[in-house]
This record gives sequence, structure tokens and C-alpha cells, in this order.
Amino acid sequence: MMNETKITLSAKELELVCNTEWILTKHNIIQKVMVLFSQALAGMQQQTIEQKNNLPAAIFLKDPKISKGENYKSLPYVMLDYPRFFEKENTLAIRTFFWWGNFFSINLQLAGKYRTQAVPNLQENFLMLQQNNYWICINNKPWEHFFEEDNFLSIRQLTMDQFTTILNRESFIKISKKQSLQHWDTVLLFIEQSFEEMLKLLEN
Repeated sequence: MMNETKITLSAKELELVCNTEWILTKHNIIQKVMVLFSQALAGMQQQTIEQKNNLPAAIFLKDPKISKGENYKSLPYVMLDYPRFFEKENTLAIRTFFWWGNFFSINLQLAGKYRTQAVPNLQENFLMLQQNNYWICINNKPWEHFFEEDNFLSIRQLTMDQFTTILNRESFIKISKKQSLQHWDTVLLFIEQSFEEMLKLLEN
């Protein structure tokens, strides 16, 4: 007979596996995040319609998308992509992200011609980005969302020269803001204000 390793549960694991309430609560919270993102999306779309003449046409080419998953660094997440224009060379996207146990964030990601077009606006708004607690990605991978020193730097820590160097270092630019899950009651306002700021960075 094969020697099989005995699989045992800790006391905490056994308690959880016998308890349905916590997993049902988790499903309920995820559903509430999706509803919250739907509410945020309505305001986002209204903002883009009002500013349509000043924004890149790519913003209006793809329908928004809300999706969820279970395994961003082993934890559940929900994300809203609007706008979401992705080509091989050109990207224009704003991703709103909920990460279980961590934070809400909103991320502006640009590549190709949209990156090139936005650099002057980003430089012009350097002080605004500092004052409003933005971060800039220093990773060479655009799809990571964790706020640690090997992925994001606070723009408050940077000089204008350092900021410009980072803007020109990679083939993409990603700037982000985050909000604690403890501030759930104000997250809609956080998303609305951040989205408005990001649209200004995209103006023609």
C-alpha cells in the first residue's frame, strides 16, 4: 500500500470548515462591493459624457466591465475597468480595485500614444498628485496592485526630476490612489473624486 500523509486540520481550521456563516458573509460582502462599483460606474459614465469633447475617443469604445476573483495573492478581489481600452501597443484604462483584507484603490494605466499624450499633463499636475496622495508604479509589470516599495512609490516622496525620470522609464505609466477598507462609508466619494482627477490628466 502507498504511504499517504495524514491530512489534519488545526483547531481553527476545523472550526471554520464546520461553520457556514463566515463564508456566506464573505459572499454577501463581495456582492455589496459589486453593487457599490455599479453605483460608482454610473457617476463615472456621467462625468465622461459631460467632458466628452475634451477626452480621448478610446474612453467610449469599450463597455465597462465589473469582475471578481478569488486569488489575487491568495485573497478575493473585485475590479471595475472603465475606461478599458487595451491594444497590443496602446492602453488607456482606469481600474477600480477592491482587495479583501487590504484596501480599495483606483489606478490610471497608460501605454503607447496615450502614455505619450498624458506625460505633459502629469508633469503639469505634479503638485496636485503630491497633495492628493497619489502613488506611481516603479515595477516593470503593470498589473500588480499591492502598495509596497518594489511596486509603488508615493509621489509625495519624489522631486519633479525623479517623477519625470519614472514617467519616462517604462513603456507604461500607472498612477494610483488607495483608501482603507475602514473608510467604507466614504469610498464612493473617494472613487468619484479620484476619477475626476484622473480625467483631467487625460484631457486633450
